[in-house]
Amino acid sequence: MSGSNSSAPGSGAVPDSPLNFSVHSLPSPDLADGQRRTAAGRLRMLLVLAVCAAPVIASYVTYFVIRPEGRTNYSELITPGRPIPAELGLRTLGGEPVAAAALRDQWLIVVVGDAACDKTCEDHLYLQRQIREALGREKERVDKLWLVTDAGTPRPEVMRAISIGTPAAVLRVSRERLSAWLAPAQGQALAQHIYLVDPMGLWMMRVPPNPDAAKLKRDIEKLLRASASWDQPGRPAR
Repeated sequence: MSGSNSSAPGSGAVPDSPLNFSVHSLPSPDLADGQRRTAAGRLRMLLVLAVCAAPVIASYVTYFVIRPEGRTNYSELITPGRPIPAELGLRTLGGEPVAAAALRDQWLIVVVGDAACDKTCEDHLYLQRQIREALGREKERVDKLWLVTDAGTPRPEVMRAISIGTPAAVLRVSRERLSAWLAPAQGQALAQHIYLVDPMGLWMMRVPPNPDAAKLKRDIEKLLRASASWDQPGRPAR
């Protein structure tokens, strides 16, 4: 019996002919689909943030835009509120870094000034203390903050004054970084105002220069009433 033929019968193939291979490219990723997914994720995140902020916005609108019973605010409402920058560069007077998030969870009455603390600065710090004390049982929802905008050392007599009762927090920050968050009215300097910041870290009111104590107290009382439904007890008063 003769040896077998390796070619299939009737194939007509030439045994020594080379084999041909077709090379097909792999399908490329769908970049457009990935971009759509990213955009959808960002939209969902924004919707969640909007839902969380809705009670806050509604309370401010009720008290300071709709103005029920003809009431008006003395301080200037900042809309939209400006969130505290994560990279504000806060430090203690001793130079230790402080996270911006540490300023959240309490209402803040903010005074701005350099370490020398001129008469305007002293007046603001005194008013800050007096108004907080005048809030009665609601004062525990409010903290006092002095932002020092230079590298100087505050005078001992000023530090003693702001330590009476519940001490004010004192932090150092550069004017340049602070200007990304707080801003004066046109024609005014940053230190001419007192600033009100809500527990979410939003700067939302700017007090006029040479503030009227009674009118400012009324503004803060309205803020505390407006936020009563969502403002939870925050960090302990210092």
